[in-house]
Amino acid sequence: MQSYSQNKIEDDTTIDKNQVEIAVNNAEKQILNGNFHNALKTLKQALLNLESIGDMKGQGKILSKIANLQYSIDEYKNAEYSIKKAIDIQTNIDDILNLAISRNTYGLIYLSQNDYLNALDYFKSARTIFEEEHLNKLIAEVTLSEAKAYIGLDNLTEANTLIEKAISLSEKHNLTSILSAATIKSGIIALKQKKYQSALTLILKGSELAKNNRDLEVLKESYYVLSNIYSRTKKYELANKNLILYIELNNSILKSKQEPFSLQNNSQQDEDEKSEIDKANSISKLTTILSIGLITILSLLTLSLYKNNNIRLKTNNMLFKKNTELLTEKESSEIAATAKSNFLSTVTHELRTPLYAVTGLTNMLLDEDPKPDQIQHLKSLKFSGDYLLTFINDILKINKIEANKEELDPEIFNLKHKVENVAAALNNSALDNNIKIHIEYDKSLPEIFHGDQLKISQILINLIGNSIKFTKDGDIWIRILKIKQNQSYYRIRLEVEDNGIGITKEKQENMYESFSQGSIQINLKYGGTGLGLSIVKGLVDILNGKVYLKSELEQGTTFSIELPLKESKEIIKIEKKTYLKM
Repeated sequence: MQSYSQNKIEDDTTIDKNQVEIAVNNAEKQILNGNFHNALKTLKQALLNLESIGDMKGQGKILSKIANLQYSIDEYKNAEYSIKKAIDIQTNIDDILNLAISRNTYGLIYLSQNDYLNALDYFKSARTIFEEEHLNKLIAEVTLSEAKAYIGLDNLTEANTLIEKAISLSEKHNLTSILSAATIKSGIIALKQKKYQSALTLILKGSELAKNNRDLEVLKESYYVLSNIYSRTKKYELANKNLILYIELNNSILKSKQEPFSLQNNSQQDEDEKSEIDKANSISKLTTILSIGLITILSLLTLSLYKNNNIRLKTNNMLFKKNTELLTEKESSEIAATAKSNFLSTVTHELRTPLYAVTGLTNMLLDEDPKPDQIQHLKSLKFSGDYLLTFINDILKINKIEANKEELDPEIFNLKHKVENVAAALNNSALDNNIKIHIEYDKSLPEIFHGDQLKISQILINLIGNSIKFTKDGDIWIRILKIKQNQSYYRIRLEVEDNGIGITKEKQENMYESFSQGSIQINLKYGGTGLGLSIVKGLVDILNGKVYLKSELEQGTTFSIELPLKESKEIIKIEKKTYLKM
């Protein structure tokens, strides 16, 4: 026979378990009535009873229910603490089914915090157990929860598959509350895919089911999504109406989740207290009216911002498309430019070799005492050969400049003697046109500099050559002037002035373009390739200088080149040559 004390313990245990069962039933009724905090107190008391009798399995179940309720009233930290304790107990006693239920709850807590990947891990492990036990309601619930996580991850394909499964299970087993929530989520996916009519149909259907089930959380979500759909379809009145419904229902739910505030009733309240209550009611009504007004204004602002955002998005997309097209065109242009550069380099190099042979043989024939009737032909051949060789050299120079292959080659040189040498080299051509060349060198300017003398020579040759070509019976002035000085660094101006035919204002705008000349008549009369000034501009840019043009028709032309140069203190030996007089 059992002892009296053993019987007493068993009786007390039975009484405590009965009390727990009654407490759980009461808590479920309180939850249905919206008394969440009373339900929470009831469950915590039941937990104390189970701890007193050492019922570990019961403790795990109650802790799981407490965590679920804390999650429902947005007490996420407390919920996480409770569910961890439940999972520890259920893991230790190997309570597989209740462990799966707790894991599902933990997944919901992660889901509320937008931690979708961890939520999915817990949902999947819970669903495996539910499927093994054929618990259809729990399978439908956890499947819907997984779909919510995939929506959060923007994996709409996987989310849609899971929602269809949840809807199928709900319809098969008459799980209307899950069906309404799944239908709403299906509508949200359609909205994300911009299928507005499908989204509207699904949300209205889910909303109706939620009303019938009195599922306020799902109904609240349906109002919010409907407001969004109506906004996007420009039905602003309906959007505003549903937004107000959403806010009112949300406030009601939040109020029910808060700790109930109890007042002590007093049957003999005086008139002052009644007056205060009336006043408070008036303020409450006014606050409600102002809130609705504010909501309306915010709704209109939201719609306006949404519209502006759409316009900005379309503009950005258009700009992105145009930018892509421009980049593609730029790449094509760069490829074409490279191909052109390579082609010109190859062709001009190949042409130059036989032309050197032509000009060389022509000079030899002229030196070998040709017949009088052959001299004119040989001179014409020499002129054509020299012209072509100059043209090809100019093309090579332009091609090199445009391809950024022309590099600086600084050295020590005498600027004054360099200018005199260039002028002397071109003096014969000037005399042929009855032109006198004058050189003016600023006495305050040193003569020895460190710079790229070859490029400076090429600039002077092209500018002086141009002046000789377009001047008859006149003068050319070459001036080298100091603009400013900073210790050994100088900024100088090279001027080449003539009193030739001049250039019209219209033609001055594109004088530096390749193959550009004043007119067809000028080209026919004076000849030339039209590359000289283009070469000058390219070389000046490489030297970090600037070029200026001043010209009037029939009055002459002045080209001014401003260049930076560094003075050198080195002494260089100058060979004696015949220079023009200063």
